Amino acid sequence: MAFVNKCLALLLAGAALCAAADKEKSVFQPGPAASYPAHLTVSNVTIAAAPFETDEQARPAFGKNNPYKYGILPVLIVIQNDSNETLNLEGMKVEFVGPDRVHLDAIPADEVRYVSGGNKPGVMSGPLPTGPKIRRRKNPLDSWEIEGRAFSARMLPPKQSASGFFYFQTGIRSNSQVYVTGLREARTSKELFFFEIPLQR
Repeated sequence: MAFVNKCLALLLAGAALCAAADKEKSVFQPGPAASYPAHLTVSNVTIAAAPFETDEQARPAFGKNNPYKYGILPVLIVIQNDSNETLNLEGMKVEFVGPDRVHLDAIPADEVRYVSGGNKPGVMSGPLPTGPKIRRRKNPLDSWEIEGRAFSARMLPPKQSASGFFYFQTGIRSNSQVYVTGLREARTSKELFFFEIPLQR
């Protein structure tokens, strides 16, 4: 009976840990597009862009590992479709434009973990003849949040919104912008006018 009680206690503890992990993953909730200082409306479609630079900004989305500390600038994109047409986002392209007007493409979310090149492993001396033991440090850019919070919507129905991050290997500077192209009306394939959104630091 004591064994059964112990197993039951372990199962309940495991369930509590899983629930806590799920709760932690669901904390981040972007606001409406128009609520961000940097937003632009074209043809009843509003797009907001917000760079996540500080630890305070990054914590709700990425936890303690702020990607900007490791050379990656996350930019949150929020799209609100107030038109009467479904938008096809398959061909959407988001670029970072610096003050020098050079355009940078976003890094695919599944490739961000490779950008830093990884840290050199720490070496711990060990007994011969096996040689030193290798202690590998965890790559801070290899976390579920990077891919899990990336922009992934492909279609956006009328009166709906979509959001997610795009990642750029750059620093944030004054007079930088985000350039968004490739949004089309799903029914007509008509491309919307481009969005050029000044980033607010």
